Amino acid sequence: MSASLILLIIFGISLGVILLVNQQTDKVENEKNSQTSNSDRTTHSTPKEPAAKTQKELLHSMIESMSLEEKVGQLFLARVPVEGQIESIQTNHLGGYLLFGRDVEMETPETLKEKIAAYQAASKVPLFIASDEEGGTVSRLSLGANLVPKPFQSPQEIYRESGLAGIRKDVQQKAAIFHEYGIQGGLFPDADVATDPEAFIYERTLGLDAQKTSEYIKETVTELKQQKIASTLKHFPGYGNNRDSHVEIVYDSRSIEELRSNDFLPFQAGIAAGADSVLVSHTIVTSIDEAMPASISKPVHDLLRNELGFQGVIMTDDMDMAGLANFISQEEAGLAALQAGNDMILSSSFQEQIPFVVQAIKQGTYTEEAVDQSVYRVLKMKMDLGVIDQK
Repeated sequence: MSASLILLIIFGISLGVILLVNQQTDKVENEKNSQTSNSDRTTHSTPKEPAAKTQKELLHSMIESMSLEEKVGQLFLARVPVEGQIESIQTNHLGGYLLFGRDVEMETPETLKEKIAAYQAASKVPLFIASDEEGGTVSRLSLGANLVPKPFQSPQEIYRESGLAGIRKDVQQKAAIFHEYGIQGGLFPDADVATDPEAFIYERTLGLDAQKTSEYIKETVTELKQQKIASTLKHFPGYGNNRDSHVEIVYDSRSIEELRSNDFLPFQAGIAAGADSVLVSHTIVTSIDEAMPASISKPVHDLLRNELGFQGVIMTDDMDMAGLANFISQEEAGLAALQAGNDMILSSSFQEQIPFVVQAIKQGTYTEEAVDQSVYRVLKMKMDLGVIDQK
């Protein structure tokens, strides 16, 4: 075989190998391009949905859309006025209505549902509707005509008859009735430790020591949370065996050590269980603040926030009670309560107090940032209860 023929054969083999390699490379590239193209088509055909807003984002968005007057109004849980009930909601942008005996005693189940529904329909932001329903001597619905199957029993009666299981059942039964009427809060449980039957607050408490009271509070708050009804621990820092601040200014001389080792324990149990709100009394607790009623005392509220770690809604007791009304004017009291650290004010004088607070903010004696923090807590409670939709 000649040298020329050998060279020709080698050249042919080399050329064949090169062509085969090129074909394989082209095939791989084509497959990659096809996959990329398919991926692009998939991406373009099914665009991603925008991420749902978190509760925090929704709440901040709501607050940003509200006027100053609307925000201040949210901080008032108002006693239902005798006249102009719908107009008061709309004019004052109220956060909620608190039902008293006069609001229910002439109602039937149907008319009460209709009345509360009318309140809600009139409000731009859903209202927090509450009624004092501790049971026993404090129950508004029990005063009405067939509003409840039978009057709500006191915690002491229930506990004596059936212990904590009875307490849980009572909460479940109350919650079903509340939901039927459109009520979101019963302003209970009473976390006061009172062991003297002669004490003003005794009948409204469990009537037992701090440990048993703490167990009762934990069970009640846990069941209320399960039932989507607001829990309210009261009356911080603890009434004990003191006199009645409904009718006079009351001084509590117990030491802070005694309060920490006894009266704070049920509140701590309730906070740990996830309490929605804490109601502050009008008693002057001298070991914390010797000058101011607890409801308008910044040291009391600082203690509740910082030492006990409560981050929910703090509210005042009824501002009309003599323990506060004899101490400060109603017009000034609303602002003083907010400056102390409250988020909601239980008020009959909201028509005077709301403009006073708005004016204070405009004059720089109170800040809109502080209002926003309180509004956030109030709206969060409403959203947690399902009053405001989270969407």
